[in-house]
Amino acid sequence: MPTILRFIIPASTLVALVPAVAAEPNLPLWEAGIGAAVFNTPAYPGASDRSNRGLVLPFLLYRGKVLRADQQGVGARLLDTDKVEFDIGFAGALPSRSDDVEARRGMPDLGTLVEFGPRVKYKFADLGEAGRLRFELPVRAVIEARGGLRRQGWTTEPRFVWERRGDGGRWTMEAQVGAVFGDRRIHGYFFDVAPQYATADRPAYRAGSGLMLVRTGVFGTVKVNPDVRAFAFVRLDSYAGNANRESPLFRKDVGASAGVGLAWTLARSSKRANE
Repeated sequence: MPTILRFIIPASTLVALVPAVAAEPNLPLWEAGIGAAVFNTPAYPGASDRSNRGLVLPFLLYRGKVLRADQQGVGARLLDTDKVEFDIGFAGALPSRSDDVEARRGMPDLGTLVEFGPRVKYKFADLGEAGRLRFELPVRAVIEARGGLRRQGWTTEPRFVWERRGDGGRWTMEAQVGAVFGDRRIHGYFFDVAPQYATADRPAYRAGSGLMLVRTGVFGTVKVNPDVRAFAFVRLDSYAGNANRESPLFRKDVGASAGVGLAWTLARSSKRANE
């Protein structure tokens, strides 16, 4: 998808850019601050053009027993055991201007996407000092927020995640491998070419459902001081098995993304999340 940004309220939060520190004990119930990051990503799955993004936005973390807003999204935790966690959350994607993408020139822009739905996490291995392994299965409805709200289908992203944290949360590292599947509507959002937008080099095309991409990536953070963390990620997506390789908008089999940033906590609660 376009540059992914998990958020609480559009244009007012930066949850995805706040490093993963949720496993540290005795954390504040809430924290607020400001984050900044720069990204370089494909314009959309299978695109040959790339997008550079810079963001400076406030963030809010809330670590309630049920309501949560952290680096994994925002939503309601409905079940949390030693092995299984079930929640309902939100995610989103930043827009992309079609005039900046050669393959889509003259077509409608790709708007801001909001995703909402349930997620199951199964924690299947604790490797001690070597980290922990879990399996995640989110299923989400996709809504486009551009000139109103329009449903743009469903996605699911089964993935395996390995995470490891340094003593006292001084650093964190997370690696994952997974795949993104979508229905006809979300594939059509990226790969359809309606007859009125067809050209000699871009014939009309109607997308089908199925695999969108296979993804692997690494995300890491380091604590600079008690209030500031630096973070970075690199991600590699393979579109070789994409269900719509025949679309004239499909231009490339592989896409890499990378980003770096800082998160600065300006205020935090005296009450702890585990109280």
